[in-house]
Amino acid sequence: MSNVTLLLAAEEHSAVANDVVEATTGLIGLSWLIPVVPLLGFVAVLALTRVLRESAAFVAIGAAAVSFLLSVGVAAQVFADPATYVRPLGTFIQAGAFEVGYDLFIDQLTVVMLLVVTGVGLLIHIYSLGYMHGDARFERFFAYLNLFLFSMLVLVLGANLVTLFVGWELVGLSSYLLIGFWFEKAEYASAAKKAFITNRVGDVSFMIGMFLAFSVFGTLDFLGIIDNAETLASGTALALVLLFLGGAAAKSAQIPLYVWLPDAMAGPTPVSALIHAATMVTAGVYLTVRLSPVLVQSLTGMEVIAYIGVATVLLGALIALRQDDIKKILAYSTVSQLGYMFVGVGVGAFAEGIFHLVTHAFFKGLLFLAAGSVMHAMANRTDVWGMGGLRKAMPITFVTSAVATAAIAGVPPLSGFFSKDQILTEAYMHGYFGIWLLGLLGAVLTAFYMSRWFFLIFLGKPRFGHDVHPHESPASMTMPLIVLAVLTVAGSLLNPVHVGPLYRFLSPVVGDTGGLGYEAAGPIPELGLIGAAVVAGAIGIGLAFLVYVRGDLSRGRMLEPIRGLAAEVLERKFYVDEIYSLVFVRIGGRLADAMVWVDTRIVDGVVNGSGTASLALGRVTRRAQTGLVRGYVASFVLGTLVLVGFLVYSVR
Repeated sequence: MSNVTLLLAAEEHSAVANDVVEATTGLIGLSWLIPVVPLLGFVAVLALTRVLRESAAFVAIGAAAVSFLLSVGVAAQVFADPATYVRPLGTFIQAGAFEVGYDLFIDQLTVVMLLVVTGVGLLIHIYSLGYMHGDARFERFFAYLNLFLFSMLVLVLGANLVTLFVGWELVGLSSYLLIGFWFEKAEYASAAKKAFITNRVGDVSFMIGMFLAFSVFGTLDFLGIIDNAETLASGTALALVLLFLGGAAAKSAQIPLYVWLPDAMAGPTPVSALIHAATMVTAGVYLTVRLSPVLVQSLTGMEVIAYIGVATVLLGALIALRQDDIKKILAYSTVSQLGYMFVGVGVGAFAEGIFHLVTHAFFKGLLFLAAGSVMHAMANRTDVWGMGGLRKAMPITFVTSAVATAAIAGVPPLSGFFSKDQILTEAYMHGYFGIWLLGLLGAVLTAFYMSRWFFLIFLGKPRFGHDVHPHESPASMTMPLIVLAVLTVAGSLLNPVHVGPLYRFLSPVVGDTGGLGYEAAGPIPELGLIGAAVVAGAIGIGLAFLVYVRGDLSRGRMLEPIRGLAAEVLERKFYVDEIYSLVFVRIGGRLADAMVWVDTRIVDGVVNGSGTASLALGRVTRRAQTGLVRGYVASFVLGTLVLVGFLVYSVR
């Protein structure tokens, strides 16, 4: 039996359904504290700001730490006794047959998300202690961080789509507050509004999906949906997949709703790490994997997800090639990496998609925090062409950034290599040769633009003036970098082989693809696919080394290998913002103005005209009501004569 056949056979026979257990005792019984503690931290910090002052940060950090420790305890219980645990907490909505509970839903997928959200969230809370020191609204920032953590945990722990949606919306609100934290600058406030409004577009699709799901299943509980997913008609399944994809695409920055994420870099750097690397942007991936038993009922719907994902991979990577802002490069990189996760979901590699979500949280969180460390040292300068030679002044940031860059570039044996490679391998094994090939191209581009980011910042000679004196960041900022670097390296142990520990751990809670009839796209064995992924990363790193290390950096941007019209198009981000502005702001605005004119002049005109005509008629006829009897008698006689005359004329 060939290597390819063995791999497909292992996938088909790996899934064993979970038992469902209602739990009110033990650590699962206390799991309601996981979101409640950060909520209490948010309330306490806001209420006691003047009393606590800078100590407010420790209240928020303490709340995040308690939430993390509780998550570890819950994870330990699930590891020891794998099952789907439901923690009942009462009724949220009761209206006829429609009933929604506050219940918590804890299984293997929930545990993975809990550890990522609370673990990385705690590190970012600690990092913020040094990064935000001296800010005028220092205390409020930590309150918002706790609110965001609470919102994300509600999203992850909800036992039904309504509770998940409540967390989904709270995440949108708290991200709006964090992105626009420095709202005094108009561009920052605009970025927050752009993120908020773009996500509302996806929310409409999400809500329609919920309406359809309730009409089909009679419930919005995950247990009810998952148990009855196989009864779906193909058309209904496709509609559900596309509707929930609309919501997921907005939250996870996929084409065509990715535009909010790069602008959201206006927020403080810890916000970028928390929202745009580890948590909020992964909510869409979590939603699609949670509903994977529904997804597998529509192969067409899954293929739509895969093609949107690979298009997003290439779009984000191409734009990142010609960005010069230290955080904008990482932002478009995030868009691209989220595309890989959607590719994983679309080709039936649900566990591999979650694996990449986890490793991405480690190395991209590290990259954003490292970028914040560099900005802290460079007096908030963000142009990578104005940096260079920082390796000596910032040794910890340099080494940890090197680890993260190597991971995202696909250097084995770092975690990013395994997670990305396994998605691409699965795409090939499931017959999607084109997606595999485009994914490899994306890997080359990723290695190139991330190496460019690293080389221009840390290697070569300094390209900044004497007024800047770079130095290493304080321990509160470098400690999270070190922890995330260790996790970036050790993360590969989660799933070092295709059907590894994480794959087997998640198998009971993801959709079974065994009935989809997948066949490999060709005869290339898994080792050959791994080799191709290694070569792709090496090509990208090698090209960047030749250009930005061996090249003459004194030429500045003239050194860039992409020039002319192509460079202009990439720098302007394929003019997508301009096109959206033209279509939705100008044309949409004029269309709205035209509708207002029709409403006010025609619709309201008819109604108001009828009223005006009635009023005028009343004014004329009331003149006949004089109150004089002789007038009424004369009118009566005149009317009688007219009537008699008419009858006589008619008889003749």
